[in-house]
Amino acid sequence: MVLVVLSMTAVLAAMGLAFSAGMSYIVKAKLNAATDAAGLAAARAVSVGINESEQRANAKDAAQRFFTANFPANYMMSTATLNDTQVTFNRGEVTINVSASATMPVSFFGGTATSSMSPGVITETKRKDLDMVVALDTSGSLLNQGANVRSSATTFLNQFNQDTDRVGLLHFAYGAVVDVPIRPTARGFDRKLMTQKIGAYYFDGSTASAEGMYNAREQINSVPETNLNRSNLRVIVFFSDGAPNSFGTYLTWKKTSDCNAPGTITTDDDGAGEPGGLYKLDQQKDDVGGTCTPETLPSYTRDILRNRASELPLWYNGHVTDYAKRNDPGEFKVITSSPRAVTKEITYANVNRAARNLVEAMASKSRDEGIYVFTLGLGSALKAGSGVDGEKGEDTLKCMANSTDAPSRCFNATKPVGVYCYAATQADLTPCFSKLASAILRISK
Repeated sequence: MVLVVLSMTAVLAAMGLAFSAGMSYIVKAKLNAATDAAGLAAARAVSVGINESEQRANAKDAAQRFFTANFPANYMMSTATLNDTQVTFNRGEVTINVSASATMPVSFFGGTATSSMSPGVITETKRKDLDMVVALDTSGSLLNQGANVRSSATTFLNQFNQDTDRVGLLHFAYGAVVDVPIRPTARGFDRKLMTQKIGAYYFDGSTASAEGMYNAREQINSVPETNLNRSNLRVIVFFSDGAPNSFGTYLTWKKTSDCNAPGTITTDDDGAGEPGGLYKLDQQKDDVGGTCTPETLPSYTRDILRNRASELPLWYNGHVTDYAKRNDPGEFKVITSSPRAVTKEITYANVNRAARNLVEAMASKSRDEGIYVFTLGLGSALKAGSGVDGEKGEDTLKCMANSTDAPSRCFNATKPVGVYCYAATQADLTPCFSKLASAILRISK
């Protein structure tokens, strides 16, 4: 009997130790999650402030708030302590060290605590500088969502460091307007000016996504590769609520006197009809005018665009500055057999398909250059089939981002994998922008 009692006591003690060790493992995992959240929050908050002192204080405050939110009081009978968050600035890179520990009792079955266990963790987050261009859709379909688009985009920009992060801003509809160019040499960006520009946005025109993407890539590549300040992390953030349906081009005209200017040729999302245009490439909604824009002609001489212009170009050429070189080989094919077949005839189908092909090709080329593409889509229209082939607009946005849920025809795991976030309603816009900001901070570690 004595031997049995002694044996049972030892077994219960061992079981108690094992139970406490298991609890310690769970607490440590929770500490890891809480310090990771605190580190990311601090990395985001360090962007706020006009000097290092303010930025350090904001980072520490954010770390404390997020740690407390992610490690409940008395979790598994433990008491957690967040140590002083270390924020170190070094030539454009901020290193944030978050450490924490927890004390918890070691109990035996049937007995009382005889000692305590103190699991601890350390998390290091590096906040690197980045070069980023934000391209925002301001087409007419966003008219009723304008206020939320403005406020969400402004909130997004507030999460980046206006002194060290290099950021450019543009918006697009028929054409694309560069609101604030990215700085090619100096770091930082003018957050106040960008906020003013966003606040003045109006929403009108079609969705010439190719113009937005073309200008975004041009902007981010305007920082010279030889520039020692060029960031290793380069990002394009692209927002839209619809499928691409328009693109900029020099057309070939049956009468050369009719037009020698480039412009955006447009379609709608209904799946049929006639192409329209041309519209200025550097304006949100302004037709080229004269005989380049048939809709402006008097009704008795008005005719269909494709009866006056003979064919689409072989290559994307809307931004070729020399008119004589408009038919020279370029980077992106207009006439192609994949991923959507496009022939030279100026028809709704060809223009609509080319608009989707081009923006996907531009995003793919950006990834070849090491640029991450992040996309954000708003509204149910993105999940409905549109255009000549009834494709979902969000599939194009997923392809542009090279997100893990992109269609197999376009996903490439060897290239930078971005993030696509879908905002079903206006209320989801700000959380989606925040998700993209967090993802950008994660890849900057």
